Amino acid sequence: MATSEFWLSGPIQDIPSLLQPVAHAILQARREIEEALAAFPSSALWEQPKGVASVGFHLRHISGVLDRLFTYARGEQLNEQQLKYLKSEAVNDDSITTQALLKKFSEQVDASLKQLKETDTATITETRGVGRKQIPSNVIGLLFHAAEHTMRHTGQLLVTVKMVES
Repeated sequence: MATSEFWLSGPIQDIPSLLQPVAHAILQARREIEEALAAFPSSALWEQPKGVASVGFHLRHISGVLDRLFTYARGEQLNEQQLKYLKSEAVNDDSITTQALLKKFSEQVDASLKQLKETDTATITETRGVGRKQIPSNVIGLLFHAAEHTMRHTGQLLVTVKMVES
């Protein structure tokens, strides 16, 4: 178990200062999720104790949210593959393993960090449209929401893991 949270570990190399909180949050989420799911059985991924969302859903959803919100932050719209993934997030799939979902999540964290490194902070207040309705947001709003939404679902995932294991 790591002794300090990422935000107490100093700056992440090559991430602009204004975007450090986003990087810290998603790295913290990865650390906590990987620790919690290190020995989590794939057979329990879709359990819904007391009717709460499953661990599998949360892990799929976090990956998808990071991908979608970072896509909007780039000023792009979702492609067919992303829309298909969105529809699959809540579908129980016993063929998926915990390790496969962790790998996808870790890869998405890496892609998000790469994008943060490449983000010109002069653009963070630029307007970005979200979804088909092009709801107005901006780069920093989308990146911040990606971080906070990731942490919200990380907390829910961690509680669900404890419920399933008890």
